[in-house]
Amino acid sequence: MAKTEQKPASRARAKALSGTATPRYYYKGNRLKQLRAFCYTVKFGTLSRAAEALFLSQPSVSLQLGALEQELGAPLLERRRRRVTPTAQGQVLYDLARPLIEGFEGIDEAFRARTDRLGPPGLDIACGNATIQYLLPDMVAAFRARHPEIHLNLANVTGTDGLALLRSDEVDFAVGSMLDVPNDLSYEPLYHFDPLLITPPEHPLMQKSVITLEDLSPYGLILPPKRLTTYRLVDLVFQKRNVPYHVAIEVGGWEVIKQYVAMGLGISIVTGICIGEADRARLGVRNLRQYFPQRSYGVVLRKGKYLSAEARAFIDLIRPGLFTRRDWFDPGHSER
Repeated sequence: MAKTEQKPASRARAKALSGTATPRYYYKGNRLKQLRAFCYTVKFGTLSRAAEALFLSQPSVSLQLGALEQELGAPLLERRRRRVTPTAQGQVLYDLARPLIEGFEGIDEAFRARTDRLGPPGLDIACGNATIQYLLPDMVAAFRARHPEIHLNLANVTGTDGLALLRSDEVDFAVGSMLDVPNDLSYEPLYHFDPLLITPPEHPLMQKSVITLEDLSPYGLILPPKRLTTYRLVDLVFQKRNVPYHVAIEVGGWEVIKQYVAMGLGISIVTGICIGEADRARLGVRNLRQYFPQRSYGVVLRKGKYLSAEARAFIDLIRPGLFTRRDWFDPGHSER
C-alpha cells in the first residue's frame, strides 16, 4: 500500500502528542477568559456562582479552568465538600492574576475619570513671529470657526528652540521655514515666497532697470539677527559671489525692519511673506530671485509622532489632502 504523506497540520499534532513539543490547551484561545474564570471561582467559592457572575454556563467555566491547569501544568483548584478552594499553586496564581483582572475590569471607569480631568482638547503649534503674523491669521480664524472648543496655543519660537519643543513633544507640530532638515524630522514645504529688496521709495537703486549684488554693496543692510535663516542666506550668497557687504543694523521683526527702511536708515533683503500692498505704497520693492533662493514655509513633524485629530484638522486647513501622502508623514519617510 502506498504511504500517504502526512499533512503539516497532522504532523504538528502528532509531534505534540508524542511529547516532543509543548502542547497548548487554550480553550477558545483566550488566556484572559481563563484567568477571569479562575479568579471568579476562587472569589465566589463555587463554579455555579462564578458562572452566574460571568454570564456563562457552568460547563464553559469548567472548560476554562481545565485548559488553564493543563497549560500551566499544575493543579489550581480542589473541591472540598460544596466549595472550591485554591491549591498552593492556585493561591500563587490568584495573587498574581487578581490585580490584573480587577485592573482590566475597572479600566473603563478609570479611563473616564482620568479623561474627565484633562479638560477641553488643546493644540500646540511651534511657529516663528513671521509665520504667526503673516501666514497663519486666516488659518487660525478658519480653525477657530470650525473648532471653537479647542484651545489653541501658538508658541512663538524660532530655530533650535522650536526643534527642541518638537523633539520633546511639547508641541504637536511646527509651521515655519527650514533650510537643513534633521534626520529625525519631516518637513513638507507648502508655500514659497520670493526674496525682495526693499528701500526707501526714492532710493537710487529703484532707478535702475537691473539691480546687481554689486549695486547693493555700498549701502548698509538692515537684517534680522545672525542666528536666523535670513541672515545666513544673505551672508551665503554674498560670500559665494565674493561681493562685499556690511550690516548697518541687526534687529528682529519684519515690521521693525520695514519701518527702519522706510525711515531711510538702510536697505534690506526680506522674504515676500511680509510684504503687502500697503508696504509697496511706502517702500521701494524689487525682486531678487535671480540671486537669492525662494523661502519655503511648511509643516514640520517629528518622525513617528502621533498626531491628534485636532492637529490633523489644522494641517488639513493648511494643505487639504496632505495626509493621503503617506510618503510624507510615515516614520520611514526619507527627506528630499
